[in-house]
Amino acid sequence: MLLVQSTGSDEALRLNASNEKLSTDIKEIAGMDNKGNGSADTKNPVENGQLPDPAHWAVSDVVNYFKAAGFDEQACAFQDQEIDGKSLLLMTRNDVLTGLSIKLGPALKMYEYHVKPLQTQHLKKNTW
Repeated sequence: MLLVQSTGSDEALRLNASNEKLSTDIKEIAGMDNKGNGSADTKNPVENGQLPDPAHWAVSDVVNYFKAAGFDEQACAFQDQEIDGKSLLLMTRNDVLTGLSIKLGPALKMYEYHVKPLQTQHLKKNTW
């Protein structure tokens, strides 16, 4: 289960994958602008405590998501390959590890802690 919650005055979002020890601060998701003073302008991307359905994300939303998750260098691979939300949801582990031409370590983390949970969230929301 994927949960997003506000973490207080900095209004950063926290992405928690259940049964995972990794928590990633998300500061720029789908239009959140990071200010130089450490605060963020938020255009609340959260729907019912969760991220909006990735199936509706444009390429720029996918890129911003991964930049916000701390993968600045790797996010451009999604832009280069024109990966939008629907494409992201169709990606396999092998696609992320080999198809994006990014280093193995970041690719593993991106798939296990981001792509796979987003796919799971989408499936849970869209199946009866």
